[in-house]
Amino acid sequence: MLVIGLTGGIGSGKSTVAELFRQHHVPIIDADVIAREVTQAGTPLLLQIAEHFGNEILLNNGSLDRAKLRQIIFHQPNQRLWLENLLHPIIREEMQQKINKLSSPYCIAMIPLLLEVEFYSFINRILVIDAPEQLQIERTALRDKAQKSQIEIILKAQAKREYRLAHAQDIIINDGKIEDLIPQVEKLHQEYLKMADENTKGL
Repeated sequence: MLVIGLTGGIGSGKSTVAELFRQHHVPIIDADVIAREVTQAGTPLLLQIAEHFGNEILLNNGSLDRAKLRQIIFHQPNQRLWLENLLHPIIREEMQQKINKLSSPYCIAMIPLLLEVEFYSFINRILVIDAPEQLQIERTALRDKAQKSQIEIILKAQAKREYRLAHAQDIIINDGKIEDLIPQVEKLHQEYLKMADENTKGL
């Protein structure tokens, strides 16, 4: 199966683009959703995280206080690295298992940190959602009710825009309205279907 790795910086519009692909009946496998699933209250992984960071990163109901954990890891790069090294092999394995169960021509693997961590070997092409940094900050502030200074710390921890674009096979520009995304997604959808068909014929 053709697997498209969808990535982009915070506030670039990854979820919006993924939803437009979903409307074409393309399966979306979201690394963030899997991360939430494997760190639910009571899971061995969450217990391991709480043992490392302390119980203050847990809410009263035993679930993960993601805002508090985010605050720690984006101010302490070594702690962020520890968490990534713990989570990403597990997320990678879960994604692979989900892909193995699919029968569609292609799927989208939405991985925000695709270019920041060890590469996911099952990704065939990288699709980057690109937006100007100022727009990323404005969107994230509106969505997360976050301070500009907090968002800028997260941006600094992510791959630089130029690096991301240099590693992309495909790029969607998201600097306007949703209506501007629709033809870009439609064009790539048709191209991916054609690629998937050619892959199948080549087997």
